[in-house]
Amino acid sequence: MLDAVFNHMSAQSEWFRHYLAADPAFVGRFRSEEPATDLSQVTRPRATPLLTPFQRPDGSVVYVWTTFSADQVDLDFRDPTTLLSVLDALLFYVSQGARLIRLDAIAYLWKVAGTSSIHLPETHRVIQSMRAVLDAAAPGTLIITETNVPHAENIAYFGDGHNEAHLVYNFTLPPLLFYSLLAGDATKLREWINTLETPSPQTTFFNFTASHDGIGVRPVEGILSAQELQRLLDHVLALGGHVSYKANSDGSQSPYEINCSYVDAVNDPAAPQAEQVARFLLSQGVMLALAGVPAVYIHSLLGSHNDLAGMQQAGYPRAINRAVLDAKPLGAELATPGSFRAQVFERYRELIRIRRAQPAFHPNAAQAALDLGQAGVLALRRSAPQQTLLALFNFSGAPQQVELPGAGRDVLHQDERTGQQVDPAALWNVAGSPLISAPTRPEASPPISFSTSSTVTRLKSPKMPCLRHEAAMANSRARWRSSP
Repeated sequence: MLDAVFNHMSAQSEWFRHYLAADPAFVGRFRSEEPATDLSQVTRPRATPLLTPFQRPDGSVVYVWTTFSADQVDLDFRDPTTLLSVLDALLFYVSQGARLIRLDAIAYLWKVAGTSSIHLPETHRVIQSMRAVLDAAAPGTLIITETNVPHAENIAYFGDGHNEAHLVYNFTLPPLLFYSLLAGDATKLREWINTLETPSPQTTFFNFTASHDGIGVRPVEGILSAQELQRLLDHVLALGGHVSYKANSDGSQSPYEINCSYVDAVNDPAAPQAEQVARFLLSQGVMLALAGVPAVYIHSLLGSHNDLAGMQQAGYPRAINRAVLDAKPLGAELATPGSFRAQVFERYRELIRIRRAQPAFHPNAAQAALDLGQAGVLALRRSAPQQTLLALFNFSGAPQQVELPGAGRDVLHQDERTGQQVDPAALWNVAGSPLISAPTRPEASPPISFSTSSTVTRLKSPKMPCLRHEAAMANSRARWRSSP
């Protein structure tokens, strides 16, 4: 997978040096604008100035469009040579082995003064051009669009299902999942999951909870109220985290992203370590169980907390979740069974292993979030030709009872390789609460029961595997995996 940053380029780049020097081959390469131009309608992801002045070698000054920061200058795709040069770079990436192309911040690609300069039709046409080139020159190469915007705008980059992105980042998931854990209520998450659909079997979601950036909050516009969003902000600020803002056309500012490790975002630092591990793994289990292809951030896999010292030293908020790790002490932590990192890492790996064995976690397997009448429980059903699987997640922080729709076996706590029950001491207590239990149904015998000692009664009938609490990663292959 390669990160293709085509919206902007470093102000120290060779291309930009040629542009400032008025090299005829580069005169239209970067987007400039007169400073008196009314750009108040332009959608801003930052609170910094949109135009940045640069001095040319002859002493003249040019104002260049800088969507994200003064050291990142935006390309101008109105010049055909810019598009051709970018397509040439795209093919070079493929020639070097790239099979997934991540289009960074692609929504801002085309700029027109007097418009929002985001999601413009020309931007979609450029992506369609990239897709057409890749389909012809490198069939099977996938495009992933990274657009940190509200959900309806985000999924527009699927195009018609065949002409733009194969995958889009599922940006609504991180903040909405965060809110659901904080509130102990999965209702909004369940309702949103049931709206997820893609325009063709060739498209799917790229699910994630954390990345090298912050947790974007624009994607929950229209889903969370201002008060609910403020609850997230207050929680993160109390942890020493940061809230980054964007400038609005009326001169005001509004939250753009939360800067905080996802491990800390979903937790109470005063809670026992076991509870913190469980809450975080629950968040990852939901992400890994959803339809689509999951993406695991290295600091999530390693259970990294906020790097407050690193943020202070670097001088920018995103450094809080970008710690540079020393291999030797990291290895020592991972080798210590009781350490936070070791618990997260080993259990995360087990989630992935279990998930890879389940055909129902194919990216295109059917998905439904069931309403069990309990706000604190998320019940996610995934269905493939070979298997139907039910994943249960307890967000409530209190014991819950659910009635399962049929008999099955517990694929999370039964070792499928040996058929033996997993040691109860190794079970993962969801959100720090007692385990979910299911009362006997007249037609389901024997029942699944989870006692206070965290033991599980194994079912004889394997008709519906039940993945309880956390679940693991989607298989991104284009064909169905055979049942284990």
